[in-house]
Amino acid sequence: MGDPILILSSFVCFCLLLVPFRFLHRFWWTPVYIQYRLGSQGIKGPSYKFIHGNTKEMLKMRNEALSKPLGLLDDIFPRVLPHVYTWMNNYGKNHLSWRGGEPQLLITEPELIKEVLNNRDGSYLKASLPFYSMKLMGNGLATSEGEQWVKHRKLINPAFQGENLEKMIPEMIVSVELMLRSWKKYQAKEIEVSEEFRLLTSDIISRTAFGSNYLEGKTIFDMMTKYSNIIRRNIFKPRFPGLSKIWKTSDEIEGDKLLGVMHNSVMEIIKKRKEKVKLGDIDCYGTDFLDYF
Repeated sequence: MGDPILILSSFVCFCLLLVPFRFLHRFWWTPVYIQYRLGSQGIKGPSYKFIHGNTKEMLKMRNEALSKPLGLLDDIFPRVLPHVYTWMNNYGKNHLSWRGGEPQLLITEPELIKEVLNNRDGSYLKASLPFYSMKLMGNGLATSEGEQWVKHRKLINPAFQGENLEKMIPEMIVSVELMLRSWKKYQAKEIEVSEEFRLLTSDIISRTAFGSNYLEGKTIFDMMTKYSNIIRRNIFKPRFPGLSKIWKTSDEIEGDKLLGVMHNSVMEIIKKRKEKVKLGDIDCYGTDFLDYF
């Protein structure tokens, strides 16, 4: 048998060499190779920057666009997606960009878009969401594939049937009437319509989705708004795989707290609703959905 210390030291050296090799393969060799192969097929784009990709450029263009006032007749596209607008003009309608070490191929030609959306043979998988978005969405309808997607779709189908959508109309009317009444105090004054419609959306979703618990629903919606702000702050920041397991940022700590409170609040509302259904107090469509929890 060999010397145990020698074997252990050799194993440690191998692990120490493996970590930087995998890191360089992920954040240098693979991006450079992908960029070369697509470039040889005529698909260009901004050059890949080590680790960050093009996220710094995206963030810079976004901040510059948001710092300028937007006129009523101005094009919204350069403000909402300034990096896409700029790179389309520089590299063409189909181009390659990088969010950290992850390649993003943007296509705008109608025929190519149809092919991707049809996806008859399942060649095009759903893109992975950014870290914070994935923590919020989980393995739900928007992110799942195959049988899992079919299961989720079956569960939510009853909520979008015509008769159930009609039941939401009275609650929507109540929300709009409340908003219009509040506008009366702003006579001859400017109204921040964007914020008003955000509140209207929150009220409608809370009333229609949570029923008699709509005040609790509004609280959940407010927490989702706070979490959305965290997503926006971090959307262009690259993340290293596994880093969150050993060190968490302040945004990640706050985000985890918000997600925990939202999860507990939703589960409590679902529990109350299931009890009412069992007692016959309410006629709940989609009871399979409740049983899922």
